[in-house]
Amino acid sequence: MDFTLPPELAELAAEAAEVGRAGAARRTIDEDGWLIGHDPDFARNLAERGWIGMTWPRQVGGGGRSPLERFVVYEALIASGAPLATAYFADRQIGPTLLEFATPGQQQRWLPGILDGTSMWCVGMSEPDAGSDVASIRTRARPADDGSGDWIVSGAKIWTSGAAHADWCYLIARTNPDAPAHAGLSEFVIAMDSPGVTVAPIVDATRDAHFCSVVFDEVRVPADHLIGVRDNSFRQVMRQMEHERGGIDRLVSNHALYRDCRPLADTTDPLVRQQIARLESLYRVGRLMVLRNVCGTVPRGYSAATKTLCTEHEQRVVSFCADTLGAAAQAHMPGDDAPARLAGRVARGVVYAPAYTLMGGTTQILRTIIAERMLGLPRI
Repeated sequence: MDFTLPPELAELAAEAAEVGRAGAARRTIDEDGWLIGHDPDFARNLAERGWIGMTWPRQVGGGGRSPLERFVVYEALIASGAPLATAYFADRQIGPTLLEFATPGQQQRWLPGILDGTSMWCVGMSEPDAGSDVASIRTRARPADDGSGDWIVSGAKIWTSGAAHADWCYLIARTNPDAPAHAGLSEFVIAMDSPGVTVAPIVDATRDAHFCSVVFDEVRVPADHLIGVRDNSFRQVMRQMEHERGGIDRLVSNHALYRDCRPLADTTDPLVRQQIARLESLYRVGRLMVLRNVCGTVPRGYSAATKTLCTEHEQRVVSFCADTLGAAAQAHMPGDDAPARLAGRVARGVVYAPAYTLMGGTTQILRTIIAERMLGLPRI
C-alpha cells in the first residue's frame, strides 16, 4: 500500500512543521510541548490559522475539515516540540466531549473561547488514592440546600495537568454515593477562579510543575454547568478517554529527541542497528494505529491498545538515546559533554520516561481493558 501523503496534506504538514519549529525555538527543550509548553501567544496563533477545532462542525465555529488534516498538523507540531499545552487539552478532548454531550446553549458558551485560543482547560479526573480507577472517585457534588438547582462540590483532584493556568476545569464528581461504583457519577464545568478552588503545582523530578493538585472546598457550581446526564456520566468519561488515549501525542512526544540522537549512534554495531530497526518499525506500527483511531475504523476501546504500544515506544526512545550518549546523557547545560542541542534533554527524558505509561491511564489498567473489553478474556 502507498502511505504517501497527497500533495495538499504534505504541504499542510510542511507548513505546520515550520510553525512548530518557530514556536519550539522559544522553549529550552523540544519534548512534551503538548503537555508542558504553556504559551498563550502560540495558542492564539493556532486559532488564527484555524488549527483549533479543525474537524468541528462549521455551524459551531469549527473548521469542518477532515480528521487527516488535523492529524498531519498536530503530528508535525508535536514532533517539532511546539508549545501546545495552552490549547491542546481543549482541542483534543474537551471540545469533542462538549459537542457530543453538552446542550446547544452550553456549546455556545464555551466553544468560542476554545476556538479562539483564549480559554485554557484542565481535566479533574484522577484523585489521591484513586489514580486511573475512575470508579473510585470520591469528590462529591450535592444539590445546594436553597433549591436553586446549583451544586456544591467538595473533594480533591491530583495530577491535574495545566490547572495552574486553566480558566475552566472539566470535573468528574460523585453525585449519588449510594449507587454502584461505576454509576452515580456526573460531569461539571467549574470556573477555576470560583471561591473555594485551591490549586497547588506539583514540582516533579524534572523540576517542571505542569501537574497540580486541586482542592474543591464547598465550591458552588451553577445548575447549568452540569454536562450530559446526571448520575450516568461513566459512558461520557470513557468516550472522553477515547479522545485522550488514541492520538498522535502518545507517539511523538519525544520524537525530536530521537531525531537529534539518532545521527550520534554507532551504526557499525549490529546491536545498535537492531535497536534502530525496532524503533523505526514500532514507530510506523504506532502511527498506523493512531491513523486507524483518527479515521474511525476501530472498535470501541481500541485506543487502549494504541496508547499502550505508543507510550512504551516512547520509553524505548529514551533508553536508546541514553545508551547512545552514554555518560554524556547526564549533561544538563550547554558546554557539557553532550552536544549543545541535547543539553539537559536526554537527562530529563530518562527521569520523565516512567510518566508516559502512567498518565492518561496506566499500562496495567489499559492491558486489563484490552483483555476484558476487546478480547473478552475471563477474569482470573
